[in-house]
Amino acid sequence: MKFYYSDVDDDILIVNADGGLNSENADQFVNELGALIEGGQTKIVVDCSRLDYISSYGLGVLVRLHSKLAKRGGNVKLACVKGVIQKVLTLTRLNSLFEIYPDVSRACLMFRPKEDG
Repeated sequence: MKFYYSDVDDDILIVNADGGLNSENADQFVNELGALIEGGQTKIVVDCSRLDYISSYGLGVLVRLHSKLAKRGGNVKLACVKGVIQKVLTLTRLNSLFEIYPDVSRACLMFRPKEDG
């Protein structure tokens, strides 16, 4: 699995995950994102459009990422979740923990402050 990072609006980090998220590569994912979170990153969107596989260990990593960000007042949102990844999140009921959006743009928009009206 390869991870690619890009910034949007200077404060949202988009993580593109290619391949699968499992015990072989999840530690690298956690270490890299952990360093960014320690550095002040609080808004992360994980683009799952090219994520083919996620193990139970990979699910645990996403939950830890969510918890770590929540402690700092941040959040992680998932985008482009489909196929078997969607089924796994539903079966494990993690779809109620994570905010899931059909595309990265919509996930990023949800980080914007709500306007008083």
